[in-house]
Amino acid sequence: MGPLKGIKVVEFAALGPAPMGAMLLADLGAEVLRIERKTSVTGRPTADLFDPKIDILNRSRRVVALDMKKPEAIETALRLIEQADVLIEGFRPGVMERLGVGPDVCLARNPKLVYGRMTGWGQNGTLAHAAGHDINYLSLSGALHAIGEKGGKPVAPLNLVADCGGGAMLLAMGVLAGVISAKNTGQGQVVDAAMTDGAAVLMSMMYTLKAMGQWTQERGSNLLDGGAHFYDTYQCSDGKWLSVGAIEPQFYALLLEKTGIDDPAFKAQWDRSQWPALKEKLAAVLATRTRTEWCAIFEGTDACVAPVLDMDEAPAHPHNQSRGTFIDVAGVTQPAPAPRFSGTPAGQPTPPHPEGDAQVLTDWGFSADELAGLRAQGAL
Repeated sequence: MGPLKGIKVVEFAALGPAPMGAMLLADLGAEVLRIERKTSVTGRPTADLFDPKIDILNRSRRVVALDMKKPEAIETALRLIEQADVLIEGFRPGVMERLGVGPDVCLARNPKLVYGRMTGWGQNGTLAHAAGHDINYLSLSGALHAIGEKGGKPVAPLNLVADCGGGAMLLAMGVLAGVISAKNTGQGQVVDAAMTDGAAVLMSMMYTLKAMGQWTQERGSNLLDGGAHFYDTYQCSDGKWLSVGAIEPQFYALLLEKTGIDDPAFKAQWDRSQWPALKEKLAAVLATRTRTEWCAIFEGTDACVAPVLDMDEAPAHPHNQSRGTFIDVAGVTQPAPAPRFSGTPAGQPTPPHPEGDAQVLTDWGFSADELAGLRAQGAL
């Protein structure tokens, strides 16, 4: 099921954005075969952090474990790659080449292959071979410097921006664009998806505002970074929080109406010099009621006010429940596949299978004798 039904993907097991990119493709119907290293099929270097049996990023695909130090395993991987539309890998530049499954070798075997490479710094550049994590890639894009309270330190927005948005989603978009191109031209190619590039792309609007003179380098002083009193979070009397995003004048008017604010100072919505004082006043008003009380007051309005939910509350929110934004897979609450498709809806994700599945090789054309030979050689 899903719009990508019929697309075959070979994924070399890695961490973070590469498996998330593969998950996005699998969620939408692609057949993803994940190749794990034989010696670590049930755990990689972060096995102490991620239980492979409930790792949501590894859902909806089958797994085979190969010892890529053996030539028979390399040939097995290449036979699988010959049948694939997409290959996804998430290693530092040169690792796949040393394994014997670099782009030149794979494209020679499968000229239509889209070879997706997910790295932090990219396949070239002065930092291409350096180690790093989301927070480091975010640093070089200008994004991390821009996030945080006024006068405070830069604050990492989890690993959502570089790993997930600028990494996994950019990778998924890139390989799908490559698949379209390959179907039109008959020629595959390498997709160089770098998290530092992706984080920079996600900053496009902020660079636009900066070029227009509407964004300063001081954190917590701008329209979308919590500097404006009408775009920030506020604590309620019960210690819980509301988000306020009443930018447009009609939404701002509703915010003032529902909070009962008639202070004429609030008419100066766009006077930046007044933002700190207006923020203090709005904070004092919102601190007089509980979050539940404010949600009841704002219910059904366009004031752009919402409760800040934690990870237990979010799946239970009526909107998320009515839309099916979260689902249960084998007892694990997790986000549902997105986006939605009217004609080719995605199916229900399946739980991870870290134990491996030799049957998948049979389904990809390997005979029983070949499987027995691979086992005897220690390749499988």
